[in-house]
Amino acid sequence: MTKSNKGLTDKSNFNNILTILKVYLIALVVFTIFRAVLLYTQIDKMGTDTGLITVFQSFFMGFRFDTVIICYVLLLPFLLLTVQQFIGRSSKVYTQIIFWLVFILFTLSFVVSGADIPYFEQFFSRFSITAFEWMDSPVFVFKMILEEPRLWLFALPIIGIIYLFYRILKRVLVKNNTITKPQQPVVAIVASVLFLGVFFMGMRGRLDEKSPIRVGTAYFSEDPLLNQLGLNPNFTLLKSYLESKKESNRPVQLMDSDKALKNTYEFLEFTPSSEEFPLKRIVNELEDSTHTYNVIVIMMESMTAAKMGRHGNSHNMTPFLDSLSREGAYFENAYSAGIHTFNGIYSTLFAYPAFFRKHPMKSVEIPYLHGMGTAFKKNDYSTLYFTTHDGQFDNVEGFLRANDYDRITTKADYPPEKVKTTLGVPDDYMFEFSMPILDEMHSKNKPFFAAYMTASDHKPYYIPPYFKPRNDAVDKQIVEYADYSLERLIEMASKKDWFENTLFVFVADHGSAMGSTYDITLAYNHVPMLFYAPKLIPEGKSYTEMAGQIDIFPSVMGLLNLPYEDHSLGVNLFKKERPYIYFNVDDKYGVVDQEWLLIVRKDQSTLHRYPEKDKKDYAAEYPEKVAEMKKYAESQMQVYQDEVLLKRNH
Repeated sequence: MTKSNKGLTDKSNFNNILTILKVYLIALVVFTIFRAVLLYTQIDKMGTDTGLITVFQSFFMGFRFDTVIICYVLLLPFLLLTVQQFIGRSSKVYTQIIFWLVFILFTLSFVVSGADIPYFEQFFSRFSITAFEWMDSPVFVFKMILEEPRLWLFALPIIGIIYLFYRILKRVLVKNNTITKPQQPVVAIVASVLFLGVFFMGMRGRLDEKSPIRVGTAYFSEDPLLNQLGLNPNFTLLKSYLESKKESNRPVQLMDSDKALKNTYEFLEFTPSSEEFPLKRIVNELEDSTHTYNVIVIMMESMTAAKMGRHGNSHNMTPFLDSLSREGAYFENAYSAGIHTFNGIYSTLFAYPAFFRKHPMKSVEIPYLHGMGTAFKKNDYSTLYFTTHDGQFDNVEGFLRANDYDRITTKADYPPEKVKTTLGVPDDYMFEFSMPILDEMHSKNKPFFAAYMTASDHKPYYIPPYFKPRNDAVDKQIVEYADYSLERLIEMASKKDWFENTLFVFVADHGSAMGSTYDITLAYNHVPMLFYAPKLIPEGKSYTEMAGQIDIFPSVMGLLNLPYEDHSLGVNLFKKERPYIYFNVDDKYGVVDQEWLLIVRKDQSTLHRYPEKDKKDYAAEYPEKVAEMKKYAESQMQVYQDEVLLKRNH
């Protein structure tokens, strides 16, 4: 080897990187030990049919979450070591600062990992900010620990691990860490910059551009223990702390909670079956389903009713959806719960409203909510979810896996050449890809429930070359393509044995901003809602009653006469009429009937005759109407917050 080549590979060029890698591996081993202990203590909770490969997958998932935490801890020490390396001088004080910084940060993380084990045993949930709610009474906590010797057993090994870590870290960072200037400074700089890039990838946890690693990423299997085993408790603690500091997650008092619950019982006309869960009732328990139908729910990206010819649009963008809407049960006055895709998915599949800026699927402790997946699962259905893009976006995949969805198809499942944009594959390809999967489910001689979330009608737009639109503007062309994709879905499905035995439900995740008379754009919430099944609904019928995404779940179960445990705020639209429907637009909400639109802001409420696009505020003239509409919406929103958001795990 020449002198020049030897300089390139000289250890002095990479001393900062090699030192950090050693610490990384040591910390990774320690976190893995904690994970193994947690598995050992909870092994009885693992499914009896869970294979060893799934356990290894869980530990690999743990490696990913551990890497995120380790990279956050080691970023500053790496930068300090890099500075020290290029200075080329060894300072005991400087070295001790780096050592104690690393030791203290990892000691804290190991203490959390140790405390997580008894915490998980108690709550079946990884360590989070809720653990510190006990600190309201530290004397009580201290006495509880003293009176439970078993908890001491967790403390002793943690102390031993921390001591051993101290000895090894001292050797790596102090005794054996010889600082010399790099032989090739340019090589050292390039290597350090590249390694810094690796650091940031490690902190992000994923390569996909749409979303960093989330709690839901860990939910990869049907085993609830192994889904949580991959998480690092420091990750869940930090995430829950950051969530608790968001203004959107702070409780809101719209009205007295007891009064709100009483009003809700009256409005929705039900009597609860459980004192512990005030929204719980058993529905259709004595009904007999004469026929077992498959169910397919299609949530259409940005498909406002205003894009349809049926609702007055003259650009002929949705000829198929217009035509199909006349063959089923179509609700003219249906509204999305919010203005974001996550609102649409959550409200459609779980029948809960949007709540201001709250993101209901990003909570660290994923709740079990008795939504559509659970209801169909308990009726012996296969449960599936299809999306065109990354399943971790909005934490959807993990959230649904934790709520009884057997199979989730995302961008990672499609051939790479079919992925055209950040939003993944085109809509029609998602539908095509799903057909063999639905056939497979049908071959099991049991019904299936499948939910789709389309994405094509969202920028960045991609229109396949084989589709020839009629309109010139791309924002209209993409709507045509989305409509064509729906036609392809029904065309492909109609050739299947299971078609005549299937109920299709079409609804948008939300609308889009098409014209704005008020500071709430109604087109963003007014959406199509169609129940289509030629045998179940033989003739087309239009309903003018108010309806919402939150009503789809109970309406489907009612149509099929399937028994289920209902914890929702939806109603069966085929048996009950809503006087109003309400929806959220981040910091304000709207309440609407066929004549009036009430807009409620923090400091003002205005009432408008929206069918005439009348901008006049009638609130002062009709105060009783304003009070009635606010009471209807705020009662149910308050109950949702109190009984669902603040009591998540049913």
